[in-house]
Amino acid sequence: MQTFKAALVVAIALVALVVWIGPGTAADNNRLALTISIDGAIGPASASYIKDGLAKAAERHAEVVILRLNTPGGLSTSMREIITDVLASPVPVIGYVAPSGAHAASAGTYILYATHLAAMAPGTNIGAATPVQIGGPLPGLPGSTPDKGGKEQKDGSSAAEPKDAMTAKVTNDAVAFIRSLAELRGRNADWAEKAVRDAATLSTNAALQAHVIDFTAHDPADLLRQVDGRTVELAGGKTQRLATRDDVIEAIDPTWISRVLAVITDPNIAFVLLMVGIYGLIFEFMSPGAVAPGVVGTICLLVGLYALNMLPINYAGFALMLVGIALLAIEAFNPTVVIGLGGIVAFVLGAAMLFRIEAPGYRLSWPLIAIVAAMFTGLILVVLGALRRARNGPLRTGAQAMRGLSAEVLDWSETSGHVFTNGERWQARGTETFKAGETVEVANIIDLTLVVRRAPASAGEGGTA
Repeated sequence: MQTFKAALVVAIALVALVVWIGPGTAADNNRLALTISIDGAIGPASASYIKDGLAKAAERHAEVVILRLNTPGGLSTSMREIITDVLASPVPVIGYVAPSGAHAASAGTYILYATHLAAMAPGTNIGAATPVQIGGPLPGLPGSTPDKGGKEQKDGSSAAEPKDAMTAKVTNDAVAFIRSLAELRGRNADWAEKAVRDAATLSTNAALQAHVIDFTAHDPADLLRQVDGRTVELAGGKTQRLATRDDVIEAIDPTWISRVLAVITDPNIAFVLLMVGIYGLIFEFMSPGAVAPGVVGTICLLVGLYALNMLPINYAGFALMLVGIALLAIEAFNPTVVIGLGGIVAFVLGAAMLFRIEAPGYRLSWPLIAIVAAMFTGLILVVLGALRRARNGPLRTGAQAMRGLSAEVLDWSETSGHVFTNGERWQARGTETFKAGETVEVANIIDLTLVVRRAPASAGEGGTA
């Protein structure tokens, strides 16, 4: 019996040990395929999210990272940060345009070209990678105009001339960049250049035939089955043979920092934060000691300025906005109408010029500009109305406001004494002698001394017996 009990205890202990360490060991033996999803415009938040995701993949020794793209494009600075991280990643990155109906336009095309392997889901598209500046898409370079077949003409006679040297420089830089990525990954460099110069696009099957992508896949599981056994080249010239058929797919969620960046780096949100901050400080200056407007305004202003610092803003536009706000503040304290109108015009022009580029998802909303301008105009109108009412209303301060007030004599000696009026004790003088408690009338005020006289008799007094 003793032996049976000992064996039972050992068996229970072994089962408990297996249950305790079993899941962890199984998880460690399973290879991971981590998924990073980009939906929407590419900006500082996207760059932060991908950097953190690739770092986690390296820490957890993931087999691959699936970078799912569905984006209209975004900021070139953020795009280059993402590409730098992808090229330096010790974990292979598979670019995947999905789900069906998604696209990888503009900056998304560059990122897809930078990934170690590229795939697209059916019903998706890629391309339109022309750099976009204020004023619209860039034209082609001199002597290089695409004909109907998409080939370039070198005769220069019908070539579209660029508007300026900066246009050519931006286009040349973008072409060289995407061609270098295409050559690094062994993809179609000629089409990549065409996507930059002519904003060319391709569907899923056309991209596969043009050797822009490596394969098509219906879902991440299908994607992992197809990449299984392929060899990719990592940073530093290392090669790795992928074994992904049985990988466990796990999504990487953005950190709270990336989520906050995604909100505040929206140009419209940053603009609103800036305006709330400025309004809060204005109200604090108008009503010192209110505290709440100053605290909220300072926080919003600092967060808004931080967001603007991460976005490519036009400092001339920002300066115009500040000039407009300053003029509106001057108008509030010194109404002239002309200064107020000038402030509104400067503010609207500055807001329109605030962002240097017109990247997808990073445009300032015109209705928002109009609403803020209307709010400033309304503030000016309220201030002007208050000033008008103050000018047309009765006087409430100064010598003129004191004349005619009734006062009660507190004490009197010969021609001077003290009186109480309007809730205050005043020194007074007069040409007559008064008694304490007698009511007098303020005739004038000289050097903080009231000149009083006997109050006129009320109606009904002074009648004959």
